[in-house]
Parts: sequence; structure tokens; C-alpha cells
Amino acid sequence: MSLVKFADSDTVAVATTRLEVGAVVDGVTVSAAIPRGHKVCVVATANGAAVRKYGQTIGYATEAIEVGAHVHTDNVAFRGVAGDYRFSTNLHPPASASNIDRFMGYRRENGSVGTRNYIAVVTSVNCSATAARMIAAAFGPEEMAAYPNVDGVVAYVHGTGCGMADSGDGFEALQRVMWGYARHPNHGGVLMVGLGCEMNQIDWLLEAYGLKHGPLFQTMNIQNVAGLRKTVEAGIAKVRAMLPLANEARREPCPASELKVALQCGGSDAWSGITANPALGHASDLLVAQGGTTVLAETPEVYGAEHLLTERAKDQATGEKLIGLIHWWEDYTERNRGSINNNPSPGNKAGGLTTILEKSLGAVAKAGTSPLNGVLKYAEPIREAGLMFMDSPGYDPASVTGQIASGCNIVCFTTGRGSAFGSKPAPTIKIATNSELASKMSEDMDVDAGTILTGDTSLTDKGREIYEMILAVASGTESKSEAQGLGDYEFVPWQIGAVM
Repeated sequence: MSLVKFADSDTVAVATTRLEVGAVVDGVTVSAAIPRGHKVCVVATANGAAVRKYGQTIGYATEAIEVGAHVHTDNVAFRGVAGDYRFSTNLHPPASASNIDRFMGYRRENGSVGTRNYIAVVTSVNCSATAARMIAAAFGPEEMAAYPNVDGVVAYVHGTGCGMADSGDGFEALQRVMWGYARHPNHGGVLMVGLGCEMNQIDWLLEAYGLKHGPLFQTMNIQNVAGLRKTVEAGIAKVRAMLPLANEARREPCPASELKVALQCGGSDAWSGITANPALGHASDLLVAQGGTTVLAETPEVYGAEHLLTERAKDQATGEKLIGLIHWWEDYTERNRGSINNNPSPGNKAGGLTTILEKSLGAVAKAGTSPLNGVLKYAEPIREAGLMFMDSPGYDPASVTGQIASGCNIVCFTTGRGSAFGSKPAPTIKIATNSELASKMSEDMDVDAGTILTGDTSLTDKGREIYEMILAVASGTESKSEAQGLGDYEFVPWQIGAVM
């Protein structure tokens, strides 16, 4: 039995096993039962004083907390973050890699590189969702066997596209998602399907983003084609014509610098910030050293830790852009009568996380130590390499949808409570924070980061393992979520603004 403490200034430590009343661990006598992964007080804390973990404040005591007590939601309260930020004071660019690592990818005509080769059926509005699903469903294993270089036909359907303003954050975000999926390098062909009278007009998208029709990019509207059945028949014919062309794509050696990896977590627990997230952070640094790109997201889940990112911002303007997002989210949650501290979820709390500040401090570990090179709007295209931040909600499907639309061609997803998440067209690699989860959900987890906790693997070695898996999956190795067919229903554009 032992306690994990992170910094000399910490007032709490984390129990690596369940502790019963009266147990003496590392000189601390336990006064209440402590579940595994939960916090125990190691420094007496006065009522109103800061509770510290990771060397940072995670909340404030709502009563005097004695050494050995269980520290959780009944004696710790959340407060908003302070506004005193430093910029670019902790810059540690990774040393350039001595060797150029490569993976086998699909190099597209525009120079972008894909890790998969799907044909996409993208909807502009929910009214065309059934048509898109019917078109994609027509292409089963027997027909696809004739096209071994095509990974499948995928329908990307959603619940919005009309009853919305024709400008503003919501409309612009949806258009960026559609453009990002239409131009994604993991798509060898694209068919866009609309109804015809919706607010989110396909023609507007084509004009705004300069998309051109061609053999591998087609559009259609149900109203123009004259009904659902004819639309489905026409759509199937269009996709069938694309298949032999898309099948001509071949994998070729590509430098790791062409990889854009989404950093994501869901179902977090107390071990997330100790094992899986920092290990993924090391993998992120290894990729950045190769000239690649990693994208952190989930703005509400960096709340309380954003000061660590502003210190790593390449310049003050980049840091201030991140702070602007934090202020937007404070206003957004207040207007909607919510609280950023509504996150952590009940499952997060059962896993030992008490406040959003604590969760965020663990979440930013996914970003490693590299400088923050840019801050993106939701689904905004990635235009430079290195560590980036993309604005998004903490809801995993919506966040990953934005990261993929931005250009990410691989997703790395850490989880401590368990997750069955998967994504298309960018495959998801899932990383368990603890070995119990890795064993229990062995069909879902690609990497067991719990060996860091047991001392069987170092954090850097586990980070290297994740990095090598990124290269393997990018080259075509199936991740476990892919093997189970996940990803068709996880396309969830962030819906911002009023539904009218």
C-alpha cells in the first residue's frame, strides 16, 4: 500500500489501494475509508484554505480537514479561476529528431496525407440523414471485397442544418465541419446529400470554400432529384462510380510530420493525470519533434489549468486567444444557467476526481511539454505544425468531430472509467489509465498505461509505445475500435445557438 504525491506543496495524496479506517500508510493514519484512486489529506487544511494536488489548487476546503481524512466532494468546493496569467515563460521546444520516422499513408493530389481511404456520404441537414444511411448501407462486404484499397462507405449524419441562423457561431461551425469532412485526406471520395430548402445550403458551402465538382466529389438534393427513393438510387450509382477510382489509391512511405493527432480523454479517473495522459503527452512531444501536429481540445476541461498553457504559448497573442475562449465559456455556461463545475461527471467523481480544476490539471498532461503554437476555432483547419489547441465542448463525440474536421488523421483517447468510443474517418487508439480496466475491457483498449503505476513501465517508455502504435495504426493496422466497427454514429457536430 502507498500514497502518490506529486509536489511538496500538495495537501493531498492519492491512494493506490483501498484504505480502511486505522490503516497507516506512509506515516499517515487513515481516519475514514478511502476508495482506491481517491484523495487522502496529508497536510492539515483549514476551512477555506486551498486544497492542492499536482502542485496546483484544485479547490477549497469547506471545513477543517485533518490528516488522514477522505478529501472529496463533501469537504472541497470549486471556485472560479484567477485572472493573473503569464505568457511564454515556460517554453521548451523539443529537440529535433535525429531520424525521420515514417508511416505508410495515402498522399492526395493536394499534398495532404491520409491514414485511411473511405468514401464519405455527408449530409447538410438532418432531413437527408435517412437517404445518406440508405446509400452507405447498400455497400456491404461482398461488393466492397472488389475494392480492397477502400476502407468503406460511411454516412455522416447529424441532427441540425436547419432551424438555425444563416450566420454566426453555429452556422459557421457547421460549415467548417462539412468542409473539413469534404476535404479530409482520409476520404478518397465524397458525396454530399441535402434536402434542398434547408438553411445550411450545399451551394453556399461550395462557394465559400471553393469546392469543385468532379468524379470523386459529387452533390445532390432530394428535392431536385424528386424524392427519397430516386435520391438513394442516384446516390448509390454515384458512389459505385467512385469506387474504382478511389481503389486506385496506394499507400506509400510518408514522414511522421504528416500526422495530425487528436488528443482526447473521456471517462477520466484519478489515474488519468498520473499514467495515460502524461504518457500520451510524451508521445505528443515525440511527434512534435518529428515536425508533426497534435491537437488538444475540450475547453471546459482545461479550465483551471489554462495558465499552464499560456506559459507555454509561443507568444502573448496566442495565450490571450486561449484566455478569450475561457471567458466565452464562462459567459456561455452562465447564460445557459449552468456551471463549468457541472463537469466532472458522476463517473469521474466515482473515480476520484472532485472538481473541474483537478480534472483539467490531469487533462492538460496530454499536451506534453511542447510550446503551444496556435489556438483554433472549432473545426478550423490546421495550418501549422506543433501543439495546437482547438475550442470545443467536453462532450467527446462533438469534440472529436471538430478535431477531425480540423484535419486530424489519428485520434488518441485516454480513459479510466472505460469507453467504447471510436471514430471515422480517423481511427481511434484507446489508452487505459489502469490495468484493471485494460483487462476488463481488453477488446476495447489498445494500450495499458496502468503498468506505469505498478512500476513495470516508465512513463517515457509507455509514451514511446503509444507513439509507435500511432505510426502502426496510421499505416493501416486496425485499432480495436475499428475492429468493432465503431465510428458511424460518433459524428456529432457541435450545435451552438438557438434552434428556431
